[in-house]
Amino acid sequence: MKKIMVAVGVTAVLSFAQFGGGFGGGFGGPQGSGGVPNSDKTADVNYVGDGKPYHTLDIYVPKEAKESYPVVIHTYGSAWSSNNMKGSADLSTICAAYVKAGYAVVTPNHRAANDAKYPAQLHDIKAVVRFVRGNAAKYKFDTNFVAVSGFSSGGHLSSLTATTCGLKEGKSGSVTVDLVGDLGEFTSFSSCVDGAVLWSPPTDIYTMNPISMGGSGTMEGAFIGVEREGNKDKWMVASSPYYASDDDPPVIMFHGTSDNVVNIEQSQELYDSLKHHNVVTEFVKVSGGSHGGDKMNSSENLSKAVAFLDKAREAKAAKAPDTTVADTSKKDTAVVDTSKKDTTVKDTTVKDTTIGLIPKFAKFFDIEIRGNHLFVRGMEGAFRYTIIAVNGSRKFSGVFRKELDLSSLPPGIYGIMAESPSGVTKIIRFVRK
Repeated sequence: MKKIMVAVGVTAVLSFAQFGGGFGGGFGGPQGSGGVPNSDKTADVNYVGDGKPYHTLDIYVPKEAKESYPVVIHTYGSAWSSNNMKGSADLSTICAAYVKAGYAVVTPNHRAANDAKYPAQLHDIKAVVRFVRGNAAKYKFDTNFVAVSGFSSGGHLSSLTATTCGLKEGKSGSVTVDLVGDLGEFTSFSSCVDGAVLWSPPTDIYTMNPISMGGSGTMEGAFIGVEREGNKDKWMVASSPYYASDDDPPVIMFHGTSDNVVNIEQSQELYDSLKHHNVVTEFVKVSGGSHGGDKMNSSENLSKAVAFLDKAREAKAAKAPDTTVADTSKKDTAVVDTSKKDTTVKDTTVKDTTIGLIPKFAKFFDIEIRGNHLFVRGMEGAFRYTIIAVNGSRKFSGVFRKELDLSSLPPGIYGIMAESPSGVTKIIRFVRK
């Protein structure tokens, strides 16, 4: 891929990144402030519990009263250089469209490059996902569907969140990074998501056209902690196309054909990687669209984004129409090695490497109830579960790993059957008060 160096002054880049690039040329792009119409806002919630402003988020819930709302976590763009732009996260455009369609919207801050280097920012967004799941009852979140969305560098973090589901570590050559982190009090919850909407996203940090900081390195280098030359492995582990696999959630990308900040090939590369793995994905090339702005945020594109999320929700519900128990099947346990990847050939390694690798002698396991969770001990892999109410009126089924959240079951007495990957079955009684 041809590399084009975009030279701009340090002050200009940081100004555009921090304040959205009022002329459409900044890495953050024009995102706008204001509010989200027809929503009730809860502001400045700390999702880690450390009192840091960069670990706060805002919540927008539709005014239309419902029992619960599916969730979209939307992350601002800033070239990873701002730690407090949740108030400028496309509120009156992208976020407003989600709320209008009935979704609760969460807009988080995250650490900037000068606060911490990658993968700290990915840890932050995954902590937000777990926070949403851990606070479902408090904020009326429907955790049967939690999606991510993001613009520019926020789209990059969202793309990583979507494609690294189920992975504990990412590895390229001698470089290994933790893809999950341990932030917040909800570390037992999954950080997987059910869909992603990416707006003008950088995806492959190693192959993208770099943004110069005017003689003092690049914005990408500041984010990674080292410049690209001689550090391919460190840049590859921050690139979402290399993590693409068959079990990724549906992803839609919007990218302007005239985007001179993040080249459109970035979305094309992730799209091709996802298609290679038969992931449900769409790529909307916006004719004449720049990096953000009115053409990108047109009513047509906003409607396409909402329709894509709605379709992903329907598809997930159709797979398990009677299941209200949270599916924790994609716990972050596997490792992906990107050391043998390049920009044209993608590794087809399946992320959930524990499936099919259970030793023949590992036929015994234990299950136990602690609180509202079912835990498995003694065996790794994907377990099938069936839950039957004693009166036979309700039946739930699905797949989980290590832990199954039972908190969404209605009060009652249930029999839970867990079948191991080797075919061994155990049954336990559970009382939901």
